[in-house]
Amino acid sequence: MSATWRRVARATRGERYAEEYAEQFRAMAAEGADVHGEAALVEQLLPPPARVLDAGCGTGRLGARLVGRGYDVVGCDADEAMVAVARRDHPLVRWEVADLADLEATPLGEPFDAVVLAGNVVPLLDPGTLAAAARSCAGALRQGGLLLAGFGLDAEHLPEGCDPVPLADVDAALGTAGLAQERRWATWDGAPYAGGGYVVVAHRLPL
Repeated sequence: MSATWRRVARATRGERYAEEYAEQFRAMAAEGADVHGEAALVEQLLPPPARVLDAGCGTGRLGARLVGRGYDVVGCDADEAMVAVARRDHPLVRWEVADLADLEATPLGEPFDAVVLAGNVVPLLDPGTLAAAARSCAGALRQGGLLLAGFGLDAEHLPEGCDPVPLADVDAALGTAGLAQERRWATWDGAPYAGGGYVVVAHRLPL
């Protein structure tokens, strides 16, 4: 489990953080909020059928939505408690406990058409593991595959206690891992990025 994520989650949500996280999004959806912006962008860029790794899947909101839209999905997260909730709430989807910095240690099957990191996965990586996570995620892709990641760049867009990761550092790590920068947006609904506190990046493994 990411020590950074565990510290932040317990500080902000308590010992029931996994349940609290799932309940928050269920409540938002019940009130009519659109909680599927990440899935909509995936579908726009890579229509189904396609094979997707929900990397840092949490309680399974994104992966379950993608399965419902016709994708072949594997979800993985280093947090056993989050994966347990995903397995309980979405039992038809494959969920694995896996470290994003060492995906090779967990058999995930054939390479993926896309790897998606939503929910501030990038800044919640443990310090010093960004480069390894970038290499590991790139290694899970097929040639021509797409990596999407959305994350906050300042305190306003991050949970309390989570330090920002400079966008330049993320770009450099993904580039060193062999991924080419393709596009970026300010939100998952495709608003243009012109600086600001949140970014969605698209990088691709060249053919």
